[in-house]
Amino acid sequence: MHTNMHIGLWQEPIENGRVKCNLCPRYCKIPLGKAGFCYVRKNIDGNIYNIAYGKPTGFAIDPIEKKPLFHFLPGTNVLSFGTAGCNLGCKFCQNWHISKAKIDEAQSLDASPENVVSLAIKNNCPSIAFTYNDPTIWAEYAMDITKLAKEEGIKSVWVTAGYITPEARKEAYKNVDAANIDLKAFSQEFYGKITLSQLEPVLDTIRWLKNETDVWIEITNLVIPTLNDEEDEFKRMVDWIVENIGTDSPLHFTAFHPDFKLKDLPHTEHPTLKMARDIALSAGLKYCYLGNVHDIQSSTTYCSNCGNELIRRDWHMVLKSDITNGSCPKCSTKVSGVF
Repeated sequence: MHTNMHIGLWQEPIENGRVKCNLCPRYCKIPLGKAGFCYVRKNIDGNIYNIAYGKPTGFAIDPIEKKPLFHFLPGTNVLSFGTAGCNLGCKFCQNWHISKAKIDEAQSLDASPENVVSLAIKNNCPSIAFTYNDPTIWAEYAMDITKLAKEEGIKSVWVTAGYITPEARKEAYKNVDAANIDLKAFSQEFYGKITLSQLEPVLDTIRWLKNETDVWIEITNLVIPTLNDEEDEFKRMVDWIVENIGTDSPLHFTAFHPDFKLKDLPHTEHPTLKMARDIALSAGLKYCYLGNVHDIQSSTTYCSNCGNELIRRDWHMVLKSDITNGSCPKCSTKVSGVF
């Protein structure tokens, strides 16, 4: 039996010893002795246990810009870690060796919530990122860490696909300070075929985070040639963002590189990314960035009012930052974010 077993929240017993998991919109009905789609929520003796609790697959210290978060404590380091498993089935997954691993197959460590927070303090990291795989599936572990981190003045960041139920998200995000939501495309056809999930719950999470919580959010869209790189889809996505969450949340268009089950597709071309960024800025988004390509101009933060260069970046490195008290030093326009 797993020594790290931790009783799962958001569950209800159904017939024949099966238990329904209400954490994500899959609503897995898990038979005795089996795990759900994510591999880490397991029915043991008629209860769902989070068997990833206390079992990270490794830690790294990253620039916060790598998450990517460009408007949340820019220029600082973040302690990053994840576990095994995932509740999506993305054919392009770039962490598939972790997300498609079962916890007993992954090279996992033992780390209590106290251990994780101590590691952040020891390494002078002002924030902790729950990343590599989706923290939604190990929410109980993440929640215990975020609570302790808050008591120590350390911020918490979720890097997530946003695939979580309304009944779970309020508690899961209670002590989260920032999130990067991976909006993988803007069509249900893509979500169904390429990620084995649904688009609408993700949009619902984004709306909820922006309009009903204090969590700072940024959105990432991985642009995959032939699958989600049409001009019309970019327009529909950006129009939805403007209409539903406004123009202040940064949007990152990132380049695809062939991986996992999509090795036959080409890398994303730079002009496609620039087209997407132009569409976003034309629609009124104040901040739009390109990722996985070397493009200093499209990685730089400009004042949305006067165009003054505020934060210059080269890849994930901040070369200069001129934001003063959260505002542009030239025209005093407020810059959206946490600085």
